[in-house]
Amino acid sequence: MYLVDASSTIAPDTPDVRRKFPQPTGQKPGCGLPVPKLVGLFDACSGLIVRVLFFSLYTHDLRGAIRLHPLLGAGDLLVGDRAFCSYAHLGLLWMRKVAGLFRMHQRREVDFRRRGSRPGKLGGVRWRRIRRLGRRDHVVEWSKPADHHRPAWMSQHAYAELPPTLLVRELRYSIVRRGQRTRQVTIATTLLDPLLYPREKIAELYGLRWRAETHFAELKTVLKMRRVKCQTAEGVQKEMAVYCLVYNLVHMIMLEAARRQKVPADRISFLDTVRWLLSAVPGEQLPNLIVNPRREGRHEPRVMKDLQDTHMKMTVPRRQMKRNPARWGGRPK
Repeated sequence: MYLVDASSTIAPDTPDVRRKFPQPTGQKPGCGLPVPKLVGLFDACSGLIVRVLFFSLYTHDLRGAIRLHPLLGAGDLLVGDRAFCSYAHLGLLWMRKVAGLFRMHQRREVDFRRRGSRPGKLGGVRWRRIRRLGRRDHVVEWSKPADHHRPAWMSQHAYAELPPTLLVRELRYSIVRRGQRTRQVTIATTLLDPLLYPREKIAELYGLRWRAETHFAELKTVLKMRRVKCQTAEGVQKEMAVYCLVYNLVHMIMLEAARRQKVPADRISFLDTVRWLLSAVPGEQLPNLIVNPRREGRHEPRVMKDLQDTHMKMTVPRRQMKRNPARWGGRPK
C-alpha cells in the first residue's frame, strides 16, 4: 500500500530559482518568493519515501503522480486525496492492475438514491449504477469522457489507450466527533468486493492517507525544509533531495526501534529519533525511544500561541518602500 500527496516549500528569490519555480500569481512582482512543489510517494507501512518529484507550483498533482506509476506493481493499492480522483488516473492504474482509493472529487456527481440508477453525467463522465451494496454504497460504471475532456497533463495517444468504461465503487461515511460538525466523506475506489473490503475497512484505509500529511510535517517542520537556502534551481532540488535522504535515515532508525520495542513503526517519535541521531556517537547502542500514544479523535485548534509576530508583511516591492520609508514604518535618513 502506498500514499501519494503533494506539498510545497519556499526558496530564495534569485533569477535562476524564479525561472524554474515561479512565485504564486496572486503576489505582486518583487514581493513573493519562489515556491517549489513536491509530489511524494510514501510506503504506508514504514513511512519511507519511495520517490519524490519536484515541479513548479501550478503543475497539476496528477502530472507528477503518473510519473510515479512505474514504481507500482500489480496488486498494489494507491491512496490519495481528491486531487488524484479522476477517470484518467483510475484508468491508468487499472491498466497496471493497481487498485486506487481516493476521496471523491468535489465536482463529481454522486447519487445514492434508489431511483438514481438512471445514467448521470458531470464533467464529461457518464455513469450508471450496476449494483447496490448497502446504504450509501454501490458499484457504478463510469464511461470515458469525450476527447475534448482529455486532461491537459495527458497525451492524446495515452488517452486513447484508456478503457472505455470502468467499474468504480462509490461509498460515503460520516465522521462524528463531539463538539465538531459531522463531516461526510465520499470515496471512489476500484476495491469492489464488499466481503473482502467492507465499508469500515475502506474508511480505515482512507484514514491512513493522513499519514502523508504527518510525513510532510516531519520534513518541513522537524527537519526544517519549509524554507530551503540554495541560490540556484539545481541546488534547491539537491537540497530537498538531501532532506528526503535524512528523512529516510530517521525512519530506518524508527523501524529498528519499533522492532525492538514491539510497537507499530508510526508510534515511535520522529523528533526523539532525530535528537538521538544528533547526539549519538559511533557504535552507540540504540536506546528505547519515546512511543507516542494513540489519541483517537484528538482535536487541536490551528492557532498560534506566540502573539509577538508583529513584523510587517511585504505588499509592495522593496525599492518602492525605500522611496518613502516613513509611509512603510521606516525612519527617513
